[in-house]
Amino acid sequence: QVQLAESGGGLVHTGESLRLSCVLSGRSVGAIAWFRQAPGKEREFVAGLTWNGASTFYADSVKGRFTISRDNTKNAVYLQMNSLKPEDTAVYCCAADLPRYTSISYFSNQRYDYWGQGTQVTVSS
Repeated sequence: QVQLAESGGGLVHTGESLRLSCVLSGRSVGAIAWFRQAPGKEREFVAGLTWNGASTFYADSVKGRFTISRDNTKNAVYLQMNSLKPEDTAVYCCAADLPRYTSISYFSNQRYDYWGQGTQVTVSS
């Protein structure tokens, strides 16, 4: 089993920044990703990385503004969000998959086996 706990959400104004944290516990994982879901919309991929740090992935909508990183000593993954926009408003969840081979894309929520409860990010205009 893997447990994930997010924190760091809040209410900010357009152009401001937030850093989300996801602390993992339990067994080893293969990849970690951040997804978000806005009211009335489907959950969408935001950013991800392989646990060894070799690769990172970003949705086009956040490239250049968001940065995903990890701290293995703390078993944590972070999402630094800069230049926030109202359309970034959503519940942000981190997700993890088990270290196994799969052809499912890193961008697909079907890849991930474990999910956190989420943290609300609200960006006011």
